[in-house]
Amino acid sequence: MATKEEMSPPELIHEDRKTNSIENDGREVEGIKEMDQLEMADTRLEEKMLVRKFDVHLIPVVMLLYLLSFLDRVNIGNARLYEMESDLGLHGNQFQIAVSILFVTYILSELPSNLVLKRLRPSRWIAFITTAWGIIATLTGITQNLAGLVVCRLFLGAVEGGLFPGMAIYLTFFYTKRELALRIGYLFVSAALAGACGGLLAFAIGHMQGIAGQNGWRWIMIIEGLPTFLLGIATWWLLPDDPSTAYFLSADERNLAAARLKRQTGYTKSAAEFHWKDVKAGLKDWKVWLFSFAQFGSDTMLYGFSTFLPTIIRGINPSATAALVQVLTIPCYALGAITYLLVARFSDRQQKRGLYSVLFALISIVGYAMLISDSGAGVHYAGCFLVAMGLYIIVGLPLAWLPTNCPRYGKRTTATGLQLTIGNCSGIMASFLYPSTEGPRYVRGHAVTMAMVAFSCLCFIFMTIYLEHVNARRLRGEEDYKIEGMTDEQVAELGDDSPRFIYTV
Repeated sequence: MATKEEMSPPELIHEDRKTNSIENDGREVEGIKEMDQLEMADTRLEEKMLVRKFDVHLIPVVMLLYLLSFLDRVNIGNARLYEMESDLGLHGNQFQIAVSILFVTYILSELPSNLVLKRLRPSRWIAFITTAWGIIATLTGITQNLAGLVVCRLFLGAVEGGLFPGMAIYLTFFYTKRELALRIGYLFVSAALAGACGGLLAFAIGHMQGIAGQNGWRWIMIIEGLPTFLLGIATWWLLPDDPSTAYFLSADERNLAAARLKRQTGYTKSAAEFHWKDVKAGLKDWKVWLFSFAQFGSDTMLYGFSTFLPTIIRGINPSATAALVQVLTIPCYALGAITYLLVARFSDRQQKRGLYSVLFALISIVGYAMLISDSGAGVHYAGCFLVAMGLYIIVGLPLAWLPTNCPRYGKRTTATGLQLTIGNCSGIMASFLYPSTEGPRYVRGHAVTMAMVAFSCLCFIFMTIYLEHVNARRLRGEEDYKIEGMTDEQVAELGDDSPRFIYTV
């Protein structure tokens, strides 16, 4: 008996087989797609677990390091309320000189510290500078005159200056650009906690006034410096140098951590190494310099507000006790920290830095306008909250914005070091913005700070528009002529100069 195939015309046989083949291929393709989706889901889950491990093992240490760093740097503002000036015989602007002198060595040490970070190993270098500044911060409590205080502040700045730029670069060894803003944000939460805790600690330690015949400011310096010394020693073992040396990761997790970073455009094996040509590229890039000058404007607010908030609040309410002034600073810092965490999460998810930087710079400007206005104490105190809302955002987001646009390590570390070096120069100026002779309203200090924030806002607007324009050109292929005849590897080595690299805006 003839089969169906034998009885059918050749064309029908061909079509029938083709149909069966298509059906089979379709099932195979669907099966492959389902397998790919399952593999992608598994990979995403593994990445989430990996990032969670980083958060659990790294972030608490990093936050505590910066909390103590910021606390040891700005607690001089709280110490001022507990007889510091009279004990050391300070008069005129000598207190401001003591505050500002720290930034001379602080800014000089930032870029060099970043350049040696990887060579000396992050865990070792960070442990060393932390232990050193813990000793110096503690010894500040036994100084007897202006000269002793100035020497302590100079040495404190020299060893402490490498911490924040080092932390900003260190986090890029573990996190991708879509995770960085929130993690750098944790550093600023630490700064906010330092401001709030500094007030609480100063209030508590201030009750030691007269113990062993010493005024409260000495106990503030000594007691707040000792934990830093202990943490510095512990950091030697707590912080890994990179994912490949992380004691809390398995071999597979270390491979996944490396693969995550390599996925990012411009992140090659060579790009992850230090090259002097990348340092030169960072120094020649006008975008790096513009970000750095914008950071100067933002940091003017950071240092002026953080150091002198107790002074500002005392000016708003001259009859307030030292204890009440410390308590009134806490809600401002808390609002600033919470606002930054929320905004950083949205910024990471949407990969938008400029929009939020501009928006919250405007909010801070409104806050300073309220402080300048001839209004009541309630309006002035409300202005402090608006300033705090924008404070950490316009300081912190650009510190995640610039490094993610520098995929090559040498350029990234140079750019961040320069950004913080120039930014922290504002600490010298900010120290003289709130002299006691201009209280209680401190109009000049508020006005200068507001102008500097406005300058930063304009820089962020310009960079957002410019980078969006460059991205549009690259997506249209208008810069592809730059890579004609080049291999994919050669193109990747170009870093952010590659037409395939899309800037975060």
